[in-house]
Amino acid sequence: MEFDPASLSRGQIYQQMVRIITPRPIAWVSTRSNAGVDNLAPYSYFNAVGSNPPLLMFCPANKPDGSKKDSLRNIEENGEFVVNIVSFDVAEQMNQSSAAYDSETSEFDTCNLTRGESKLVKPPRVAEARAHFECALHTVLNLGTGAGGANLVLGNIVAFHVEDDLLNEDGLTDPGKLDAVGRLGGLSYCRTNDRFDLDRPSL
Repeated sequence: MEFDPASLSRGQIYQQMVRIITPRPIAWVSTRSNAGVDNLAPYSYFNAVGSNPPLLMFCPANKPDGSKKDSLRNIEENGEFVVNIVSFDVAEQMNQSSAAYDSETSEFDTCNLTRGESKLVKPPRVAEARAHFECALHTVLNLGTGAGGANLVLGNIVAFHVEDDLLNEDGLTDPGKLDAVGRLGGLSYCRTNDRFDLDRPSL
């Protein structure tokens, strides 16, 4: 079967993409508004961009009415955010934080999460998360308009945190111990503790 994006609705394109591009890591993004409200929301259009300089990206789509989501608005105003990595033990709270709360409501409070102090940025970390990236805004690219319009956010990683017991004997994070959650299509997720190894090829 072949699909022509020009003949599909926005919803059909989205549903096909998120069922084919899997698994997707989840950026649980915490920001702070000018009014001091701590916002927290998950995004599965997320990944690393490069390590020199250390950059990551996520893509908050516009709301159904075409307006910007709180995460994007706060980042554009204040230039800082934290990406909290979602382990399986906080998956339910991550899911709850995706509800359409108003801008005056903090998902930290509604989802019974603890604010952890960040080292270099003002938005708090999710204390229950086991790894975090503190980021300073690099670039926002407004790529689309209206409902679902894409906005690409690039962040410079200025600090990151990993719990000590996730590190192996080489001081590197063990993905199995992190037990991160990945996004599939529909209501489905997966975990990083089901994996296999392949040796690098040599010529």
